[in-house]
Amino acid sequence: MKKLTLFFLCGIVFACNNESTTSTNTTSDSASADTSTAAMNYPYTIDHPDYWQIGSSANTMTILSALKAWEQGNMNETVKYFADSVLIEFDGPAAKISNDSLKAMFNAGKSSMKSVKIDMKDWESVISKDKKEEWVTIWYTQHEETNDGKVDSAAIINDAELKDGKIMRLAEYRRKL
Repeated sequence: MKKLTLFFLCGIVFACNNESTTSTNTTSDSASADTSTAAMNYPYTIDHPDYWQIGSSANTMTILSALKAWEQGNMNETVKYFADSVLIEFDGPAAKISNDSLKAMFNAGKSSMKSVKIDMKDWESVISKDKKEEWVTIWYTQHEETNDGKVDSAAIINDAELKDGKIMRLAEYRRKL
């Protein structure tokens, strides 16, 4: 499973790193037309292909502010960005928990760390075309030192579903570096 995750993560990195080239050749044929609205014949089918639009920067601010408060050890500030009940999906635990339980979980995890540093790589906010779902995905590297002096780093992706400006679902995907 880790190899599969690494494979997909590498694909994303390489896709995001492609430099665009400019062309001086301008043609008016259909090959040069914008294909973003053209129907695609994807090799897999899903119920709602091409279903997402760019979402709210306020949602991005919410998830980034929650992460920054967590990084700084301010759990009261962190959990204020979350709904009263939150579905968490981490490597291992997956449960719907109260905001108070979330705070206790964050405190327990953070108390084992001497220091944490977040190196943010990118983020994206999206909203479904029917406006029923809003998500923010963030990509970052987390560098940490435990209380017993062990230094470690991980590449992390967080997917957060928001409703009415609050995080109601948080999924985390991590790969040790």
